[in-house]
Amino acid sequence: PNEKVMQRSPQIFIFLSSFRYLNSLLSMTNISSESTSPHFQNLDLQRMKREDVLKLPAHMRWVRIKGEVDVVYFDDDIVVCNKESGLLSVPGVDVKDSLVTRVAVKFGHERIDKMVVHRLDQATSGLIIYARNDHSLKALHESFRKRLVRKRYIAMVDGILETDGGEIDLPIRKDMDNPPKQLVDHVAGKPSLTIWSVIERDFEGNRTRVELTPFTGRSHQLRLHMKMIGHPILGDKLYAGSDALRKANRCLLHSAEISFKHPTKDQDMSFKVDPEF
Repeated sequence: PNEKVMQRSPQIFIFLSSFRYLNSLLSMTNISSESTSPHFQNLDLQRMKREDVLKLPAHMRWVRIKGEVDVVYFDDDIVVCNKESGLLSVPGVDVKDSLVTRVAVKFGHERIDKMVVHRLDQATSGLIIYARNDHSLKALHESFRKRLVRKRYIAMVDGILETDGGEIDLPIRKDMDNPPKQLVDHVAGKPSLTIWSVIERDFEGNRTRVELTPFTGRSHQLRLHMKMIGHPILGDKLYAGSDALRKANRCLLHSAEISFKHPTKDQDMSFKVDPEF
């Protein structure tokens, strides 16, 4: 009988399986009422009727997973965090744990979609801003759009950079054949500019510590740009060759400083966090 149902309605089977998986995640993570939205408490998704589940707002379907959050600063309008390498900025298709969901649980927010101002790659560590209300979200988005937010990254790259600094002006687009990678395309790519400068050269380890300042915010911009000049970031699983990959157990890229105007206080804000590497 189950096989017949599955053959007739594969969509229903997949739908119910997904919510059984979601319910099991809630059990495995031992989420308490303290870390769970009051609207989400006591929901048994496995027992709910399909039409009732569909009535749930989309923002109630994300998994409330309580986890560590390194909060650098917070007030009624924003939260500034130091993200660890390997943690998603926002939930993925398969991985539901992310920094924004942890922040939402910690500060009691319902709508993670109204918190996300910008993102860091999963492999990248460092400073990231989340909004706590609609006004802040809109104001910060506008600051990013006008390129009024300044970010400074620290990276350890393969090889010795001979000059003390320079710029990389290479247009970037998605690599449709190899997602989530990006590639340089001088015809269809979006303008992308990175300024780099040497901090320290390690001749013995054949590596260079650099400061990177992106003037555009393309996906994987710093990682791809450094690869294109022959100095990939150490530990970068997407863009480093085998030698550079073996030199680190994580991608050695860190968002070390971020400066912006506070969305409500008309005050210049700046935060710095040194990398662990």
